[in-house]
Amino acid sequence: MIRSLHLQGELPEPASRFAIAAKGFRPFFLLAAAFACCIVPTWLLVIAGLVRPTSYLDATTWHAHEMVLGFGVAVIAGFLLTAVGNWTQRETLVGPWLLVLAGLWALGRVAMLFAGALPRGVAACIDLAFLPALLVVLARPLVATGNRRNFVMLAILGALLAANVVVHLSALGAMSAGSARMACLVAIDVVLLVILVISGRTFPMFTRNATGATGIRSVAALDVMTIAAMALLVVLDAMVPTGRVASSFAGVVGVLALARAARWGTRLAAKHPLVWILHAGYGWCVAGLLLRALTGFIPAIPSSVATHALTVGAIGSLTLGMMARVALGHTGRPLVVARPVVWAFVAITAAAVVRVVAPLLAPSWYLASLIAAGSLWTLAFALYLTVYAPILAAPRLDGKVG
Repeated sequence: MIRSLHLQGELPEPASRFAIAAKGFRPFFLLAAAFACCIVPTWLLVIAGLVRPTSYLDATTWHAHEMVLGFGVAVIAGFLLTAVGNWTQRETLVGPWLLVLAGLWALGRVAMLFAGALPRGVAACIDLAFLPALLVVLARPLVATGNRRNFVMLAILGALLAANVVVHLSALGAMSAGSARMACLVAIDVVLLVILVISGRTFPMFTRNATGATGIRSVAALDVMTIAAMALLVVLDAMVPTGRVASSFAGVVGVLALARAARWGTRLAAKHPLVWILHAGYGWCVAGLLLRALTGFIPAIPSSVATHALTVGAIGSLTLGMMARVALGHTGRPLVVARPVVWAFVAITAAAVVRVVAPLLAPSWYLASLIAAGSLWTLAFALYLTVYAPILAAPRLDGKVG
């Protein structure tokens, strides 16, 4: 009798109660969105002098570390745990061990918040544990299947791990105080490298599928040149972090990134929210690189303007857009976003505009612009969380595993 009811669909499958652990994107996108809703308001309280997060790092470095090596790494982990399974046709990590891995990331965030109250070196050990574990999980299927094309992702994770090691060595006094901040800037470069790799593989296809425009395509030579140039910029920033050499080369990368997107159908994307948010984020990537080049020659442009074009604009928009798209596609749902998510896309775009433009046009409103941008960022991810938390925690609509 029970078996017949099960076959008729009147009883849920037991696995449905653990859908959150059925695929890598589920727990990590949920945690990343929740963290994004908390970390920026906390930062605003720090700026206001109401909260001091930790004595382990200075406040600005702590903020940069948690946004890039905390939030950014969580989104990358969720994406790669899912994508590598598709690339290799071998599962990466699911079930209880996936939740353990997600818990390890979350434990790192707690450790970094209370690092000053922990015994020396404990916060470093906890926070540094996540990326090596993720590397091992992803390397197994990639190496086993000889998927050399995507070994670059292992190198990228290794670079992020190296940047994180430098942050902790600096915090522990084994490297100069400024090393931690520079390591965070290099980590931003590495995340941009991920963006440039993935965008060339997917954005033209996504746009072509949504618009039906057959002329949309990538130019392979420009893709290779852009990615190679961005990889070189990572090296330059790691070895020669100050001066005009790296900032000028950022402009070269920005021009190449703009040129490669010329045939991606950006003008056709306006009617498709899941597409235009990706193009908008990519546009911020180009703008941030070009702004960084200008900061080397125009002292009136603060370096933070370029940094926040790349972080709030590019990383914020693209993580939100990819989390929205991946969660729909991999839960068997149509690629149509709910209206609140469209408003989330608008909010994250507005947050980037305010954070980048206000310091240039209205420097006297700096604090007000930070509060406005931070509020818009928080709203964007809160809207995502409201719509997608039930989706991420529920089984696929089509009954498939994942």
